[in-house]
Amino acid sequence: MCVPLDSATVEPTIPFNPLEPTMSHTSTSTARTAAARMTAAGDSARTTAAGDSAARTLDDPRLPVRVKLAAAWTSVMFLYAYVDIIAFFKPGVVDTILDGKVWEFDATQTLLTTIIALMAIPTFMIVLSTTLPARASRLTNLVVASVQIPYAAFNLAGGTWPFYYGLGVVLEVGLLVLILRMAATWPKAA
Repeated sequence: MCVPLDSATVEPTIPFNPLEPTMSHTSTSTARTAAARMTAAGDSARTTAAGDSAARTLDDPRLPVRVKLAAAWTSVMFLYAYVDIIAFFKPGVVDTILDGKVWEFDATQTLLTTIIALMAIPTFMIVLSTTLPARASRLTNLVVASVQIPYAAFNLAGGTWPFYYGLGVVLEVGLLVLILRMAATWPKAA
């Protein structure tokens, strides 16, 4: 049985040139095809340069709300971590930690377990935002982001570097408000 070939998928046959012994028939064909594509791309670039504004428009597909929420929670997670990590450079912080104190508290197993549990919230929200059913994801994002705002603001309580911690709080709260907005305006099914 003979199956007809689609002419659009078959590359035109280029005769073998025995004077080009270093290139096989296939590589010659590929090189000529690539050269033709580069010429076409050059023509396209000249058309764009000539003022075809439609050719300069970038493809910007809409991201699903779940992806936006996961990206926002990822940013919150990094901010939480970096505010704490960069604070190690504040004079006296490392010495205090080495003395067994975290902020004003003794570094106990209970304190460190509480800290890791609080830091895990944005991590789990990345996963939950993308895996929960839409209604549950929306509700979870609204509740958790609302609870996280006062937790983020806690960094200002009794802090000795108000500009440093203030910027961290503003950035974190800004992201949490963005999460609240995205979850609250989650598009309804058509």
